[in-house]
Amino acid sequence: MKIGIIGSMQFTDKMLEVRNKLQKLGHDAFITDLHKTMIGKSEEEIEKIKLHQKYSMDAIREFWKAMQNADAVLVLNLDKNGIKNYVGGNTLMEIGFAHVLNQKIFMWNPIPDMPYCKTEIKAVKPIIINGDLSKIK
Repeated sequence: MKIGIIGSMQFTDKMLEVRNKLQKLGHDAFITDLHKTMIGKSEEEIEKIKLHQKYSMDAIREFWKAMQNADAVLVLNLDKNGIKNYVGGNTLMEIGFAHVLNQKIFMWNPIPDMPYCKTEIKAVKPIIINGDLSKIK
């Protein structure tokens, strides 16, 4: 299965770890190519890089293009900024893209209790894997 891994770029290192595990399980897993500049950077540095990429490099369209031939996305919704299972605005858009593309939507953790996105995420009926990659089929 071809799977795009999405989530806050603050989780880049974890995304790479999960991508490698999915590949060992036989999946064609990928993350945005824009991740390369974020490896080993602090949260503050990553935030500056993200803003530059969004405004100057059209990062949202870049990942949209990468998603076109995928079968699924895996939302790496980890805790961030004191919010359990965080899903940010960009990730919410990518979940919407996956839904429109009729892709399966897997979530690492349960849907977050975030007022602005909880019902929208429920509506796309994601498969919650609770960190168990063997549930991706």
